[in-house]
Amino acid sequence: MAAVGSVNMLGPAGLPPAMSFTNTSVSDSPAPGTDTRGCENGALMDSFGIFLQGLLAMMAFSILMLKRFREPKHERRPWRIWFLDTSKQAIGMLFIHFANVYLSDLTEEDPCSLYLINFLLDASLGMLLIYAGVRAVSAIVEWRQWESLRFGEYGEPVQCTAWLGQCILYILIMMFEKVLIMLVLLIPQWKKLALLNPIQNPDLELAIVMLIVPFFVNALMFWVVDNFLMKKHRTKAKLEEREEDSRGNSKVRYRRALSHDDSESESPKWAGSGL
Repeated sequence: MAAVGSVNMLGPAGLPPAMSFTNTSVSDSPAPGTDTRGCENGALMDSFGIFLQGLLAMMAFSILMLKRFREPKHERRPWRIWFLDTSKQAIGMLFIHFANVYLSDLTEEDPCSLYLINFLLDASLGMLLIYAGVRAVSAIVEWRQWESLRFGEYGEPVQCTAWLGQCILYILIMMFEKVLIMLVLLIPQWKKLALLNPIQNPDLELAIVMLIVPFFVNALMFWVVDNFLMKKHRTKAKLEEREEDSRGNSKVRYRRALSHDDSESESPKWAGSGL
């Protein structure tokens, strides 16, 4: 009976069953074509992703504070005006950020790569669209003489309704920019562009997407957009016009004074000749 039991434990030709070999080979090595990406859906809004976003917000805020201290003293904005200017930009950037996060989670591709593509397009092509939008809106505001909607001007004393109107205008510009960027992303070639595929560590990939790259790009982007939304450029233009006008008026007055003096100096000659 013992011999029969040993024979039953063996397969054909005295070999063990093939099932034991196949189980070990399947469990040790992944099947070909398996998705080994590091960033999964929902990773942008997990605890580590939210921490990186909060850290990036603090760093961006410090960049705007540094810009204020770099302004000339005679043009430096009061803290209240600076806060009103930068809060418009902050609200617009939050809208763009969460729109990118939402769009990235809708895809079956690597969400971190898609978020990075969205972000880089917003910082390049989107910057030009924002500039064009601000210039177009400012031209309409000047044409219609809507003083409360001039970017960077809030009245004396400061009126919250002026800030609210300018904030709504800026958000509309950002919505227009985001819609155009989404149309650009409909090009099929963008899906083939996987920027972060070589990175297998999900935390490292998330740090690159949410902190490292955005910090350097946002430092430039926030600095430039703040110049769009502040009052400095328009004030300089007005001062130059006033200086030119004042110089022209002074020249006219000087010429009038000279002509008046000449006439007075010539009058005794005519009087002497009459005598």
